[in-house]
Amino acid sequence: MPENKEQDEVQATTDTQENTEEQVQEQEPVIELSREEQLEKEVIELKDKHLRMFAEFENFKKRTAKERIDLYRNAGLEFFESMLPILDDFDRASKHRETTKETEEMAKGMDLIHSKLTGILDQKGLKPMNSSVGTAFNTDFHEAITQIPAPSKKMIGKVIDETEKGYLLNDKVIRYAKVVVGK
Repeated sequence: MPENKEQDEVQATTDTQENTEEQVQEQEPVIELSREEQLEKEVIELKDKHLRMFAEFENFKKRTAKERIDLYRNAGLEFFESMLPILDDFDRASKHRETTKETEEMAKGMDLIHSKLTGILDQKGLKPMNSSVGTAFNTDFHEAITQIPAPSKKMIGKVIDETEKGYLLNDKVIRYAKVVVGK
């Protein structure tokens, strides 16, 4: 019997080892599957996060594009609001012109409106170019509309007459002075 007991113990130990090995073998695939499931879950979460971030970025692009359009559309609003009083002054001058015969009074009124207009335009950054008559023709500031024979040799290549003033907006040319150049 003792031998049987030893054999039983050896058999039990062997069975236990075999059971343990089987459990380990069974558990490893379970661990791999759960690891795979974790990775799949992470991939799904990352895809969802990516889609949400992409959608948020698309919304941001649309919002900024809309804001930019609104900015362009309303950029001149302040300017036009500042011009309305001058328009009102011109309307009043037109009505007054019909009832008055005094040209001196009308001239003073027109000069007042003109100075008001130039003052507002100056505040907004619009400045007329200095008269360019007698200066050398410069394509950065002038647009030649014609060439005529120069009255003297020193006027060749220079501006003889200015038909339209040029204007600068914040030191950038927005309208070139239209000039006649001597040849």
